[in-house]
This record gives sequence, structure tokens and C-alpha cells, in this order.
Amino acid sequence: MKGTELSSFTQRPRRQSVARSATIALLGLAGLLWWDDNYKNIDNDHNVNPLDDIPGSGFSWHQITPSPSIEYHDCFDGFQCTRLEVPMDYNRGDGQGRRVAVALTRLPAKVPVTDPRYGGAVLINPGGPGGSGVMQVLKAGRDLQTIVDAEESPDTTESTTKAKYFDVIGFDPRGVNNTTPGFSCFPDLSSQVTWELQTEADGMLGSSESSFMRHWQRAQALNLGCSLNLATPPAGEDEALGHHVNTAPVARDILEITERHAEWREKQGQIQQALHDNIHGHDPEQHIIARTRWHRNHEKLLYWGRSYGTVLGTTFATMYPDRISRMVLDGVVDVDKYYTGNGPNPVRDADAIFDRFGLYCDAVGPEACPLYTTGGPTSIKEAFLALDEKVHNASIPVMASNTHGPEVITWTDIRTLLRIALYQPIFAFPLFAQYLGQLSNGDGSAMVDFKQGNHRSSCPSNQCQLAGPWSTACRDPGENESSATAAILCSDAEYMGEIDEDGFKVYWDELKRDSKMLGDYWAHIRMSCVGWKAKAKWKISGPFTANTTHPLLFISNTLDPVTPLYSAQKMSQKFPGSVVLRQDSEGHTSGASPSLCIAKGIRQYFQSGELPDVDVVCEADMKPLLGSTMMIKEGMTESEKVLMQAMMNEVQRVRRGPL
Repeated sequence: MKGTELSSFTQRPRRQSVARSATIALLGLAGLLWWDDNYKNIDNDHNVNPLDDIPGSGFSWHQITPSPSIEYHDCFDGFQCTRLEVPMDYNRGDGQGRRVAVALTRLPAKVPVTDPRYGGAVLINPGGPGGSGVMQVLKAGRDLQTIVDAEESPDTTESTTKAKYFDVIGFDPRGVNNTTPGFSCFPDLSSQVTWELQTEADGMLGSSESSFMRHWQRAQALNLGCSLNLATPPAGEDEALGHHVNTAPVARDILEITERHAEWREKQGQIQQALHDNIHGHDPEQHIIARTRWHRNHEKLLYWGRSYGTVLGTTFATMYPDRISRMVLDGVVDVDKYYTGNGPNPVRDADAIFDRFGLYCDAVGPEACPLYTTGGPTSIKEAFLALDEKVHNASIPVMASNTHGPEVITWTDIRTLLRIALYQPIFAFPLFAQYLGQLSNGDGSAMVDFKQGNHRSSCPSNQCQLAGPWSTACRDPGENESSATAAILCSDAEYMGEIDEDGFKVYWDELKRDSKMLGDYWAHIRMSCVGWKAKAKWKISGPFTANTTHPLLFISNTLDPVTPLYSAQKMSQKFPGSVVLRQDSEGHTSGASPSLCIAKGIRQYFQSGELPDVDVVCEADMKPLLGSTMMIKEGMTESEKVLMQAMMNEVQRVRRGPL
């Protein structure tokens, strides 16, 4: 199936309510800080922070004792959790040293693990680095399971069919959320929120003549202290967490998870076989035991990673090429660029996505796109740039109302919204058009509501107030994801921190030449590594290439703001037999736009291992501002409708940055 050509958008579809578009868009957008992530932590022992739509969120991870073997415990109403104990340093020869307790959450398959139709456990990673796999499985696990599972319900298939049904397992990598030991760069949440508000008030890079100086000073204040703390072992210990949070040991953790889940599966098979033999008589072939047997040191991984999750996946594939059953890598990072800095900047296609905004806005007209101007897409882009420059030169004051306090809309606010729109055009293009359309007419109220609605409370818990700053009672693991991003990224890519002021300015200028729309934002990512002192003890130097036991499936949008199609094509060349499945859409990862074709390709791959043809280009079934191209297509089967709904749910949860 070939992708839809831009020239086909010549007729304007029935216009959608802008207010409704903006409301829908808010479902997928939540933050203004550059390191934002959709998947926030929902629990810790001292300061529970539940999400309203996660049932059973009163569960505490501290109810589970870490163990070197997996034993699942019921949690979160319908899920199972465990804390797998692994070495902090896998290369330590004496078997001693600190341990890491990796938090795992499992959405059980629709059939028991002893059923012949059980396909195994698919491990997932949402990106980041620093994204929470636990939160991803709680929020998106059922939709991901719908995509990988067989089309038919297990109630309608025979146990002898080839239909497969999978567990979906999310885990929090080292230093992230519920995995312990944790860390924080701030003594308590109050000081962290204060820092974030001050950073916002200073404005992003490029917002003023003093912006570079302010951010460079902030980097010195934050990065040096945080990284030195991470590189210092606790009293009485000789291993520091900061030396062991990078990608290579996490890839080894994935291998351990795969092995220990298989060990658990074998135990379930032994229990079920005994029950079967007790009821039906001895089975001389011991069929249940045979199909659930743990193949020690030979179990193979099923994996689905997005964005940074593709770095983790390709690192695993390089380290353990003989241990792969299925691996889907969506929104592909050029690992050579990630680890060494060699290669083109990843923001090379970002401005082309903004050009698509002008195209779509022109197609739908002023009712559905308040930034519309006559003269075509070029005039629409020029209108935005004029507003952008106006606010850069003079912020816009907005008086208080019954929904918000007084505020000043800045160039940073506009560029933040632009960045979100480039990552998630389906839901954010309407929001972008509405807010900036109103702002261009002198009304900044909606923009203020959006901005202030994303500020969070900094009230410390009673336990924190009693224990004092820097106690574990003042740490909310869900709030350290920005720090976890830096800890992982800066130890993976040491070159990012080894730069002086002049060198950084050269790098920043290069980014702005590649992307006027996203260059300033992307420079912040490297700024978070300036002066970082915690070095990884175990690193993989490459080359990142391998002949894997099963070929990989790479997925890429034709236009992605930070993981361009070029990266997927390059990485595919390094893994023989792999295929790049392209989706004709804009945004970050295929999850930015629903595509039944993509979903079917992923399902086919997990079910049979079959890869799509190399020249397949999947259409997106929804276009920004234009709306649906086939959402209510005649002849769509009930199964296709269920699959499409799962993809739509994924669009609402798509990640917004940084990787």
C-alpha cells in the first residue's frame, strides 16, 4: 500500500470544531518542560501520587520484597508486579556488591502460560531515556496487547491453532521511578518545582541575549552537584549508582528478565502438569512441562521499543544477537549519533513537519485553522513567523480571569507549544492553530490556561516535613525522570558533557541551521549534560551491527522531528534481513498517527515472524486538521474496528520528548 501523496489534499473536508479539536488535543498533552514524559509514576511508599484512571493505584511497591527470581503479585486491578533483584555491577567477579531491584508490571496474556497458544512475554520501553515502562503498561498495555495478539478471541480458537496471545511487561530501568535504588537531584519536591519555575521564567535558549548565560550557569549548578552525588557510593559501599545506569547494563537486565520469566513459566508448567496428571492420569509425554520448559541461557526476547527504546533494542541486539525472537523498533535513533555524536543532526526533518502544518491549514480554511491566511501555505508560515518575532521582541501580558491568574505569554511559551505540535501533529496542530490564532488577535487567555494548568503543586508530605530535606520521605520517584534522562544519556554519550562555552555555541548554531523550529529546543538536551561527572563503568563501544537470530522490524514515519526516516534506513543496513516499514505521516514514532496497516504489520510479525515487503508504505488513517481518512470506512470488520481503536488510544498517549 503506497502512502498518500500531498497533492491529493485538494478538497477541503467538512470542518471540525476548533474547540473540540483543542479539547481532544489536551488529552495527549500535559507538560511544558522540555523533558516531559507521558508516563508518570503512580506510587511510592511515602507519598502516593495516583492517576485517576489507574485502578488499584493504592498499591505500594514496598509491599514486595525483591528477589533474584520472579514471583508475580497481583497489583493495580488486573496486573501483576514483581521486583527482580539483579547485580548493580554484572562484571564484578566476587558476586558481592550492591543490588538493583527492577520494578516489573505484567499484563497477563488472555490465556494461561501453560496453554499451547501462549506466545510469551513482550517487553516494552516507551523511550526517554528515563521513560517508565511500568506506567506504559498500565496506561497502554491493553492496547499494545490488542495489536500483538491474534485477531480472534481465545474463546473462539482451538488450543491447537497457531494463534498466539502474549503477556505485556513494562519495567522501570535503573534510576527510573519504582526501580531502586532511586535518586533525586533535589532535596525535596518543593525545591525542584521552584527550580523548574525559575527555569521557565528565564526562558529557553534563544529567548533573550542572556538566555545562554543563564542556562550555562544553571547547568553548572545542577549537573555538577547531581552527577557528583550519583558518582559517590553510600557510606559503607563501594559502588555508586551513577556508574551503572547507562544502557548496556539495562540491556543485560532485559536478558535477566527474559531468563527469569522463563524460569517462572517452567514452574507454572510443573504445577499445571501435576494437576493434569492427578485428574486425567499420568501423561507419559509430559506435554505441559515440555512446552513450558525453561531453556536456560537460551531464552529469546520479544521486544517493542520506541524512540530511545530503539537505542536500548539495538544495543541488546548488538550484545546478544542470538537471543532475539521478535524485536520492533519504532521511531529509530541513529545509535552512532547517540553514542558518539558522529552523523547528521536528528532534527533535520522537523521544519518539513511545520511546512505540512501550513499545507493542512490551507486545506481546511479559517474555521478549522484560526492561523489561516490567504495566499497559501507560505503565507501561513510567514504569519506564524511574524507572530513569533513579535512575541520574541515583546511578551504579551494577560490579566487574571476566573480561570487563571495574571500571566505573561513569552516566546518560550510559543516555542514550547510548537515543539509539542511537531511531535504530535494529530492532536496538537488544532491546539497550536487555536491558541496562536487567538493570541494574534490579542487574546491570550487560552494560552494562559494551558500554561498555568501544567504547573504542579510542590506541597511536601507530612513525612517529608518531619524527616527533613534529602530524606527518602521527600522523594517522589515519579518526579525524577528529567534527572534520570540526564543520568542515562550523559553516561551513554560522554562527549555531550565534554564541551566548553564556545564549542556549545558552535553546536547550537549547527542545530539552528538544520532546524529553525526545533534547533533551540534540541540544544537544551546537550545542555543537560554539560559538566556531568558520573561515568559509566560498563559501556559497549560498537560497532552496532549484528546477524540476529530473527530479523528486526524497524518502523518510521516519513517525517519525524527527532528520529528521521534516514536513521531507520541506516540502522536497518546494520542488521541483515531487517525491514523498514514506513508510515506516510508526521510526528514522533508511528504512534503519533493511527494506521491500521502499521498495526497489522506489527501483529503479523509477532504472530508468525513474517516481515512486510521492503517497499511497503502504510497510509495514516488520520491526518492533522484534515481528520479521518477511513475511520468509518464501509466494510471495516469488527476486528479492524477494535484494532483501530487501540491505535487511536495510542495516539493520545504518544511521547512528546526528548527521544
